[in-house]
Amino acid sequence: MLTVLSLTLMFLDHQRHLAQPVREAVGLAAYPIQAMVDLPFELKDLVADQLVSRRQLLEENTRLRNQQLLYEARLLRLDALERENISLRELLMSSYEVTESVLIAELMQVNLDPAVHLVQINKGTRTGVYIGQPVLDAHGVVGQVDQVTPVSATVRLITDPSHAIPVQVNRNGIRAIANGTGDLSRLELVNVPNNADVEPGDLLVTSGFGGRFPFGYPVGRVESVVVEPGHPFARISVTPTAALDRSRQVLLVRSNSRSPDAVATEEAP
Repeated sequence: MLTVLSLTLMFLDHQRHLAQPVREAVGLAAYPIQAMVDLPFELKDLVADQLVSRRQLLEENTRLRNQQLLYEARLLRLDALERENISLRELLMSSYEVTESVLIAELMQVNLDPAVHLVQINKGTRTGVYIGQPVLDAHGVVGQVDQVTPVSATVRLITDPSHAIPVQVNRNGIRAIANGTGDLSRLELVNVPNNADVEPGDLLVTSGFGGRFPFGYPVGRVESVVVEPGHPFARISVTPTAALDRSRQVLLVRSNSRSPDAVATEEAP
């Protein structure tokens, strides 16, 4: 009897949905409980997602920062290479203006003690370098070879206190001697009379006398001329045209007038 009644009620509910309001009310009442039960699991998933996202962001930031440092280092290297290329282009352009044959060398070591201004280059007797050979950069005279080995050479700069180079004023041909002062930015002319026509801004070039430096290479520009009463000679300060504190490549000039016998005689010691 009960079974028949139950089946009848189920049939009526299926046909007319008599129990639908009851089920909706029960589901509505049970939703907060279900939500509270599911909340810890949802929070766990949310926190896990946040942690994963934060870790990914940190890793991405680290990767981008490292990549930025790498790019900056590459840019610095490219900038240095660009400056070196510009310097080489200037040097090559300068070599076209030199009538003698030239050889390009690179600085290996620098000794700028106030008492001695020497630099070492990576060319020696194997490439034809000889003692006394003039050394230039893209702007002017650097110095001359002081010592030489088969694979390297030592160059004495024109600012060395023991160095002297015959020069003349390009404007009027007045000749003088430019001595080193131990200061990379200054030379001085010696034994120039007070009444000599030498003015600030005058370009000094090699005079060709002395047998070492060919004629006409820029040496420096007159910076100041001081005439002191009672002194027969003026005090003349000169700024070198060569970039003595910046050049990395130099030109070794071989005079066409030098015979192989003279070169061999100088290199023999």
